[in-house]
Amino acid sequence: MKKIIKKKFENVDFYKIFKPDLTPKQMLELGVFGGSYFGLKINEFPKSWFKNVKLSKDFDVSLNRFKIKAGLSREHWIEKGWIFREDPLGWFQWYCRFAMGRRLQHIDEIQIKRWKNFTRHVKAIKKNCENGDLSCRRRQRQAILQWAYDPLI
Repeated sequence: MKKIIKKKFENVDFYKIFKPDLTPKQMLELGVFGGSYFGLKINEFPKSWFKNVKLSKDFDVSLNRFKIKAGLSREHWIEKGWIFREDPLGWFQWYCRFAMGRRLQHIDEIQIKRWKNFTRHVKAIKKNCENGDLSCRRRQRQAILQWAYDPLI
């Protein structure tokens, strides 16, 4: 499997393929991570990102756009090797820092590959849901939102 993935992305300019549908600000406004991704430690990011956002010290499912929990535990992320020293909170922290202009080529490549591979969930929603039926595959819609894909497809 690893050989296939490596070959699939051979000679790819990752910065050119990374075209998220949503900015971190839009994701936060729509409702992600139960409002608690950063805890209340948001000072490194622009205040404007949090203007129309409900934050919570602890996960609150009612703050998610689809009022459902989506995603794996932090322990699972660590077990899978998805947490890096540079961004100890994971992909969204990386994306926020990337959006602010930080570039770390090796880490960027890993995170953009992970983002690109998540399109399988977008395809599943398109294949299995009527256009505009937001009640269809709510967990998957919440998940793609948390990866900067438009969940309103």
